Amino acid sequence: MSGVKYFSGGESHGARLVCILEGLPAGLKVSSDFVNAELKRRQGGYGRGGRMKIESDKIIFSSGIRFGETLGSPITLIVENHDWENWREKMSAEGSPCGEKVTNARPGHADLPGALKYSRDDVRDILERSSARETTMRVAAGALCKIFLKECGIEISGKILSVGGVTGEDEIKNRIDVAKSKGDTLGGIFEIKITGAPVGLGSHIQWDKKLDAKFAAAFMSIQAIKAVEIGDGWDNAKKFGSEVHDEIFVDDDKKIFRKTNRAGGIEGGMTNGEPIIIRAAMKPIPTLMTPLKTIDIATKNPTTASKERSDTCAIFAAEVVGEAMAAIVTAGAVVEKFGGDALCDTLENLKNYRKRIEG
Repeated sequence: MSGVKYFSGGESHGARLVCILEGLPAGLKVSSDFVNAELKRRQGGYGRGGRMKIESDKIIFSSGIRFGETLGSPITLIVENHDWENWREKMSAEGSPCGEKVTNARPGHADLPGALKYSRDDVRDILERSSARETTMRVAAGALCKIFLKECGIEISGKILSVGGVTGEDEIKNRIDVAKSKGDTLGGIFEIKITGAPVGLGSHIQWDKKLDAKFAAAFMSIQAIKAVEIGDGWDNAKKFGSEVHDEIFVDDDKKIFRKTNRAGGIEGGMTNGEPIIIRAAMKPIPTLMTPLKTIDIATKNPTTASKERSDTCAIFAAEVVGEAMAAIVTAGAVVEKFGGDALCDTLENLKNYRKRIEG
C-alpha cells in the first residue's frame, strides 16, 4: 500500500470536483496560493480551448488543514465548476433527463467501451468523468505533495520536448495553428525530472513495490498518455549493454557517483541517487472539430463523432499533470520508507538514513 493515497470524484460539468488526500504527516505548512498557482499552470499553454476562459480554478481546503498546517488526517480538497450554472439541468443528480442524448461515440475516447461496459444509452454518462477535467484534482493533490517533498530536499520539474513532431517554440505554435485551422488535434512528448531523492526509494522484492512500475502506472493513467519511458528506455533497447549501463565510481572522499544517467535514476525498481527522468508520449486528443467516422450507439448506423468544447493541443497541461503524478508517487515512496506521523519525525528519519548511506 502506498504511503500517500488520493481519491477523487466529480464530473467535468458537475457542480464541483473533490479529492481526498491521505498520508501526508502533520505539521506541514501549506498554502492555497501555491496550489492555485499550480492549478493555473494546468489551465495554460498554447492550444487550449474555450473552457479555460470560463473556469478559473481555486482550491478550497475542507478538512485536514488548520491554520495553514496539515493535521495528519485526510485532506479534503474542493474546486467549484463555474460552468455548472450552464449545466445545472443537464447534469442534475435528481429529476428527469433533459436535453439531447449524446450517442455518437468518439474514436479514441472512453465513449464506446464505457457506454457498453456500464450499459448507458447516453455517452455523456461516460465522457463527463473520463474528461481530463478530472486531472484538476490530481494537480491540487500533487501541489501539496510538492510542498512536502521540498521539505525533504526533493524537487520536481518538467518540460515539453516536442509537439506534433516539432521542437522549436515557433514551430510548435505554427503546428498547433495549422491543426486548429483544420479542426484537428496534436499530441506531444514531455519530460519530468525529480532531483534530490535518496537512494533506496521503492524496492526490488515484489512487482508492486518497484518504483518505476508505480511511475509507469501513474503516468499511463493520465488521459491520452500512450507511452512512458524511464531514462533512455527506448534508445537503450537498440544498444549493447556496454553502451547502456551507468558505470559506478567513487571520488577522493569515497562518495559514489556516476558519469551518465541512462537508467533515469532507477535500478532494480529503486532510486539510485541520480535524477529520476520520466518521459511520456501523449496522443492527439480524440475530440476533433472535423469529426471522424463512427456509429450511433442507439441505432448502430454510420455517422460522425460528437463534438465537445475542447483543446487543439493539451500537452502543456499534461506536463503539469505529469509533475503532479510524479509528486504523488514520490511522496508516497518517501512516507512509506521513512514513516513519521509528524513531519519532524519524517525529516529526522530521512536525515539519519542519508547519513548512513552517504557515510
